[in-house]
Amino acid sequence: MKSKDSKVFIIGICGGTCSGKSTISEKLKDYYKKTGVNKINTDSYYKDHSDLSFKERSQINFDHPNSIDFELLIKHLNNLIKNNSIKEPVYSYKSHKRLKKNKLLKPKRIIILEGLHIFCNAELINLIDFGLFLNLDSVTRLERRIKRDINERGRTEEEVINRFNEMCEPMYQEFIFPSRTKANVIINSNQKSINEVINLINEFI
Repeated sequence: MKSKDSKVFIIGICGGTCSGKSTISEKLKDYYKKTGVNKINTDSYYKDHSDLSFKERSQINFDHPNSIDFELLIKHLNNLIKNNSIKEPVYSYKSHKRLKKNKLLKPKRIIILEGLHIFCNAELINLIDFGLFLNLDSVTRLERRIKRDINERGRTEEEVINRFNEMCEPMYQEFIFPSRTKANVIINSNQKSINEVINLINEFI
C-alpha cells in the first residue's frame, strides 16, 4: 500500500460476491461527500466482449481476475490522481457487455474502489492507500446473490446457483480469499458497524 501523504486517497473495498462491498461503499461515499469522493466499481472495467454473441458472453468466467481490464482501470486511476477527468465505462449485467455510453468522473480527494479482484493485481495494489476485505460465509453470499440476480439482473434461480458453484466460489477460493492478505484490515461484514470502518480508515487518511 502507498503511504498516506498522497493528495488523492484510494480506499479499496474487496470481498466475495454479495459480501457487502456495495453497501459499505455507498455508506462511505455518503460520509466523505463533503470531502469530495468518487466511487468506482471494477465491474465497469470488465473486458469488452461486444463482438461475441449473448450466449458466448454468458459463458465467460467473470469471476476470474483475467476478466478485468486492469490496464484501463489503472490508467484511469492514475489520471484521476493527476487531477484529470476520466470517462468510466458503463457495463450491463443483463447483456454481459460494455455499453457505448460512459460516465464522466472529475477528480476528487477520495476514490472508493470496489471489486472482487482489486488485490489480484500488484500494480493496482500499489495505488491503494487503505484496503478492506469483507469476510462472509458462502451460504449467506449465495442467498444474497440469488435474491439480487433474480430481482435486478433477470436471472433464474437455477442459473444463479450453477454460476455460483461452477465459477464464483471456485474463483473465490483460488484468487479472492487468498488476496485478503493484501488488505490493511479484514472484517466480518456482519459484525462491524460502518462507524467502526470509518474510524479505521480515518487513521490512515
